[in-house]
Amino acid sequence: MKKLFSLLVAGTMMLGMVACAPKTGTDSKKPAESNKATAGKATEKQKDDKKPAAGAISLKLWGSQDDQEFLNERVKAFEAAHKDKKFDIQVSVVGEPDAQTKVLEDLDAAADVFAMPNDQVKELVKAGALTKVSRKNDLEYITKQETGADAFSIGKDLYAFPFAADNGYFMYYDKRVLSADDVKDLDTMLAKAAKAKKKVHMDIANGWYIASFFVGNGGKFEVDDKGVQKVNFNDANGVAAGEAIKAFAASPAFATGDDNAMKEGFTKGTLCAAVSGTWNAADLKKILGDGYAAAKLPTFTAAGKKVQMGSFAGYKGYGINSHSKHKAEAMDLAMFLTSEESQAKRFQMRGTGPANLKVQQSEAVKKDVALSALMAQQKFSVSQNNVLGSYWNPAGAFGKAMLDKSTESVKKLLDEMVKQIQQPATK
Repeated sequence: MKKLFSLLVAGTMMLGMVACAPKTGTDSKKPAESNKATAGKATEKQKDDKKPAAGAISLKLWGSQDDQEFLNERVKAFEAAHKDKKFDIQVSVVGEPDAQTKVLEDLDAAADVFAMPNDQVKELVKAGALTKVSRKNDLEYITKQETGADAFSIGKDLYAFPFAADNGYFMYYDKRVLSADDVKDLDTMLAKAAKAKKKVHMDIANGWYIASFFVGNGGKFEVDDKGVQKVNFNDANGVAAGEAIKAFAASPAFATGDDNAMKEGFTKGTLCAAVSGTWNAADLKKILGDGYAAAKLPTFTAAGKKVQMGSFAGYKGYGINSHSKHKAEAMDLAMFLTSEESQAKRFQMRGTGPANLKVQQSEAVKKDVALSALMAQQKFSVSQNNVLGSYWNPAGAFGKAMLDKSTESVKKLLDEMVKQIQQPATK
């Protein structure tokens, strides 16, 4: 999902929610992306204008640019598996970050089946754009064989077929400097890094990453009945997490910056570890060579106790347009695209982290260093369903204050952060 969401300090314009992000290419996974439109509109228009074959069931399918080969292969397989019906399925380029915008522009012209990140569910449901997943077999498969059902649910209702569970973050490290035991605890990592004259990298001025401390120590994201973001990040546990962030930023073995700064640090040998996600796996594997390794996030010290870092978990799934003229067939297609077979093939073709539990537990996925670390972190992660746009800037501003060695108390800074986060949206 492609345009990086830039975290701005207080006083900048409020941006939308973070969309889940994938691998390299036009849908590349990135932290805190916006839902702005990306490339591919010429392809979309060209294919959508094609006239359906006479008597065929016409369906439109939207997916990212990088998924086009996979989708076209799967569409052929779907048609072969449903020879009792004649289909005309048009595959077009609309990436996950753009789904909400494009669908809401014109529901009648939008795709019957479209790929989307889970953080778009609330707005799409609010607009009446999504069809509930209600068929018994579909629900049983998604709830029993997949992760991500909660990520696409509003209350007890499910609104998408999950296919990816790989937009999160974990710890990359150089195993020539740090051992698998070293990376279990942040304090140990910092001590070992300092001894080796290297540093541990994390972009703490980015609300996507900084949430790991708060979530790990009991922080909750909620949305009240008025649609206002609620967080408890200034309670006792939140202050302890804030103090841990302050201590981390003050360490001589701490480094920060964006993805480019991180990769430069590994290239120059100044870093021995960094928090990031699977979108950087290929580059870091090339840079680190024999030292390439990854693990779940470490524990950190909060109020004298060891606490496991949390994280965000981003999912992607296929939604069914509420205005589709062929909802049953659209659901058949979505189910086929997210089947165990299809998710295994998507991993083979695209390296996508599967939502299906059986595929996650396959030897092929387990051997993938980055995905294995992500899956280990997954049980400590939370969905972004209840994270609204009002969170990102204040959280980033708090992280920036820690980088700038603010003399204000952590409690006061967190009180101000929470106050800004919980401001009702302006109309």
